[in-house]
Amino acid sequence: MTGNHTALISGASRGIGLGIATRLAQQGYSLTISARDSARLDAVAVELRSAGAAEVVAVAADMSDTDGVTRVLNQHQDRFGTLSALILNAGVGTAGTVAESSLRRFDKTLAVNLRAPLQLIQGALPMLRAAAGTQPERGAKVIALASITGVYAEAGLAVYGAAKAALIALFATLNAEESGNGISATTIAPGYVDTDMSSWIHDRVAPEQMLPVADVVEMVDAVLRLSARAVVPNIVMSRAGTDGYRA
Repeated sequence: MTGNHTALISGASRGIGLGIATRLAQQGYSLTISARDSARLDAVAVELRSAGAAEVVAVAADMSDTDGVTRVLNQHQDRFGTLSALILNAGVGTAGTVAESSLRRFDKTLAVNLRAPLQLIQGALPMLRAAAGTQPERGAKVIALASITGVYAEAGLAVYGAAKAALIALFATLNAEESGNGISATTIAPGYVDTDMSSWIHDRVAPEQMLPVADVVEMVDAVLRLSARAVVPNIVMSRAGTDGYRA
């Protein structure tokens, strides 16, 4: 792997995003990383350079802010010009039944979990096509963290599951439109992963019963190694000890 490979990773300052960024840094990628906390992001950038990243551009932005998303895209474009891998990891969790769901929270969830991915994909497509054109055998990849709740309904996670289901559908259409251009898209739909985002349910699901971040990182790494001729639309990762149809 050389620094000719570039990745843009949202939600890169902790959890799954940090795990993916670290793996790609170790492989010599040049990275654009984004998260809301600028101080934390700058510290992570130092760690990633030490881990082997050819270059790291850190852009603090809130994914619910359209201008912030544009800033992330522009800074990657200005520094690197092409994009080998777009990793959409930033997300917000929302718990609540259909009867109780807040419309304000619905708007925030859709903004971060669906609108921002669409905006990032739209802005990145020219850079992804450019990367695929220079390496036609490898192509370019778009990978997003969805959720098993976007595949199998889970009581109490109505809005979150709906947003992730829409993301999975968006990626299926992206494959239909762009895989012939060398850009393949994959959603990864895990059950509960042992990150800060899952701490709210520790009273019911202990951390040691959750999927480790490392397992999700392995899936992302494997997808990135596929040729441009392979399309893997969605990967469901269920937790051991469940029936496979719940988070």
